[in-house]
Amino acid sequence: MYAIIETGGKQIKVQAGDSIFVEKLQANEGDTITFDKVLLVGGDKVKVGTPYLAGVTVSAKVEKQGKAKKVLVLKYRAKTNYRKTHGHRQPYTRVKIDAINA
Repeated sequence: MYAIIETGGKQIKVQAGDSIFVEKLQANEGDTITFDKVLLVGGDKVKVGTPYLAGVTVSAKVEKQGKAKKVLVLKYRAKTNYRKTHGHRQPYTRVKIDAINA
């Protein structure tokens, strides 16, 4: 059985036992989170929501809070000696999917 959930403005396909990276969630490591924005549940029978399925949730456990690798942004203008470097590290939350409650 699999499900497609919406979190952080993105749609992610998950199965029980998967470990996924999502946009940063306000939770501590070891906490249990419930995703209630489930768009689709597949398996033997496919259920599609309009836009979400009522009464279907996905439970997950927070494994880690962290930051991704640094992305460098360079600004450059020719012939003017203008160079500017800016770095960004996107925060993320790694969660392990426990169960799909359909």
